[in-house]
Amino acid sequence: MVEFKTIVNDVKTGKSFNIAVSGHHANSLIGKNIGEIVDGIFVGLPGYKLKITGGSDGNGTPMRADLPGNKRKKLLLSDSTGFHEKYPGQRMRIAIRGSTISSEIVQVNMAVAEYGPKTIEESLAPEVETPAGS
Repeated sequence: MVEFKTIVNDVKTGKSFNIAVSGHHANSLIGKNIGEIVDGIFVGLPGYKLKITGGSDGNGTPMRADLPGNKRKKLLLSDSTGFHEKYPGQRMRIAIRGSTISSEIVQVNMAVAEYGPKTIEESLAPEVETPAGS
């Protein structure tokens, strides 16, 4: 069974929310690419539309939008996603994962594309029952 940690970024307030996704909702994210817009019901936010912005696997290898597929590849990179140079002109061969979500991915980053009827805090807050006699 696949389980993801999803980081949902609220672009209006700048807050990020860590949400665990498992079961059939996590399985429905497999095969999606960076840049796709998915329904927020997969992460417990009904009415929201979320854009996939990136992610990483269990080793911390980042996903890259311009690399197709879901495999890990070694690329010669200068200053860009996955590598930041220490001096101008430095290049290094770095392992990067493709743009497709697979079962090896542990963390998926998302940003809010369309807002729903409730705020994210209200949607994610556990429902507290009040006693009837109080």
